[in-house]
Amino acid sequence: MNEPHHAPPHGDDPPLVIDVHGLTKSFGDTVVVDHVDMQVHEGEIYGFLGPNGSGKTTTIRMLCGLLTPDEGQGTCLGYDILTQSEEIRLQVGYMTQRFSFYEDLSIRENLDFVAAIFGLPDRREKVDRTLEKLNLANRQNQLAGTLSGGWKQRLALAACVMHEPKLLLLDEPTAGVDPKARRDFWDEIHGLAQDGLTVLVSTHYMDEAERCHKICYLAYGQLLTKGTVNEVVEHSGLCTWHVTGQNQRQILRLAHELEGRNGVEMVAPFGITLHVSGSSEGALDRAVEPYRGQEGLSWKKGEPSLEDVFIHMMQSASDNFPGQAQEALP
Repeated sequence: MNEPHHAPPHGDDPPLVIDVHGLTKSFGDTVVVDHVDMQVHEGEIYGFLGPNGSGKTTTIRMLCGLLTPDEGQGTCLGYDILTQSEEIRLQVGYMTQRFSFYEDLSIRENLDFVAAIFGLPDRREKVDRTLEKLNLANRQNQLAGTLSGGWKQRLALAACVMHEPKLLLLDEPTAGVDPKARRDFWDEIHGLAQDGLTVLVSTHYMDEAERCHKICYLAYGQLLTKGTVNEVVEHSGLCTWHVTGQNQRQILRLAHELEGRNGVEMVAPFGITLHVSGSSEGALDRAVEPYRGQEGLSWKKGEPSLEDVFIHMMQSASDNFPGQAQEALP
């Protein structure tokens, strides 16, 4: 097996697990990933956000050796993504959106089957440890087909980490799962990261993004921003007024009146509160000034939410899928 090329750590940072530059991938005439740079350190939970068709899954597949980029270079787990994809795949756990295990087998039987595929030594002991670690021991004899979405998700995660990968790739893992199961899942992920596992996760949920150590936002194949949640919000250049009214009707009427005014780039209702945003603080203040004296409205300047920032970015991004259904692309 070829040896990995380990990049030296910078300062006190953990070593880089992913260090790629200029990743590009096209399908036909459509550029799905357009010169993306990415660096992820050991033990980080790194979130991919973006609309369907933005290139998240394609990027993940290139990183783990399932797709070869048309352009770009770099390393994953110290191995060259162009020439050592097999070595990368052996050390990666990949959890897809869809449940892909045998529904007529029990939890234990599914995990034993996965352990056999990987050729793991001491299979029974390895399955026992995995069942305990993921809190599945009490349900080990339950058929997978009878599990709720949250327990199926936990089984899928167990199967992905049983061979002790160094990198875990999660492709929208909590879609369709209830809030408690999502929170339990994220508690498990943070526990794994604390033990040194590096995690890349694509998600549409803003609360999940806020639980990542760092995030990036992809739109139409381009990387628009990256960093911690606070860094992304602070560097967005977006100014926001939070307006609270007496009822929903009042707020919706105000939203209708503000939309399209010079200086107002985005208006988003949240119950009886309205977020009014723009990239020029002066122009935004002038736009809302005539409304600030209206009875029953409480105005307060505050930070934009992560959702505000991402919607604003998407509005200003250039669509690279004209006339096509984005969901149909990788």
